[in-house]
Amino acid sequence: MITVVGIRFKKSGKIYYFDPNKLDIKSGDNVIVETVRGIEFGQCVIGPKEISENEVITQLKNVIRKATEEDAQKHDENRRRQEEALKVCTEKIEKHKLPMKLIDVEYTFDNNKIIFYFTAEGRVDFRELVKDLAAVFRTRIELRQIGVRDEAKMVGGLGPCGRPMCCSSFLGDFVPVSIKMAKEQNLSLNPTKISGICGRLMCCLNYEQSTYEDIKKELPKVDAIVDTPYGRGQIVHNSVVNESAKVKIKTSDGEDIIKEVKIQEMTLISGEYEYADSISEDDIKLEAEDLDDKTLRELLEEN
Repeated sequence: MITVVGIRFKKSGKIYYFDPNKLDIKSGDNVIVETVRGIEFGQCVIGPKEISENEVITQLKNVIRKATEEDAQKHDENRRRQEEALKVCTEKIEKHKLPMKLIDVEYTFDNNKIIFYFTAEGRVDFRELVKDLAAVFRTRIELRQIGVRDEAKMVGGLGPCGRPMCCSSFLGDFVPVSIKMAKEQNLSLNPTKISGICGRLMCCLNYEQSTYEDIKKELPKVDAIVDTPYGRGQIVHNSVVNESAKVKIKTSDGEDIIKEVKIQEMTLISGEYEYADSISEDDIKLEAEDLDDKTLRELLEEN
């Protein structure tokens, strides 16, 4: 077993494991760590814990020290300098008339590198831009192209639900989301209703997916025959949310009655469960019209 601490460098950013280097580090402490990019300022969000060696993918870097007040001041100064660097780079992009959109700027703690994050439709020849930026800042320059989901995470904002976007407030990593999830949760397949600000499928589609799958494994399909406390009957409607189904049961008088029965109270006699057949994304039809091929591909692919 190996003792590690979890360090995060940005709000809702990915958590990385580091060797605490025998230092007394607790959750909430600011620390200075060694990374592949150089020396960085981060915050401990997971206190010391033991993990197996199999969970360590690459060699652990060390925590150098707890951050001092001077370190915190330098970190704040770097953040102020990032605003100026953002303005300068934007002007240079306009000067070179490059088809790219600057999203964010990040200084490494030791100022050995400045990273500029941008979005673009395709590949961009920014060699002249890098030369200009290097002449202004006199340090190493890195331009990193990011996707629309990363852009939304960095910029932030309010989601369709009216709350701060999950990706910018608490999600550390993006998870695969597909149109199949919306179909299985009986949601509208109108892309405008199931897409986030980034234009891709909403991350929250993944939150309840496992619950829907578990319930559907025990929920009989419509027309299935089941035994219930009220007698044997046929499923006429089922509800994943309520974990129940409406069953048509024939009484001794020959009349049909409808009873709502919980899935725990019924036994399948013939038919299938809802999750017996996997839904094919090829069979899913979107409701919105006039969508271009690119939009359709982005929505149908797992992103």
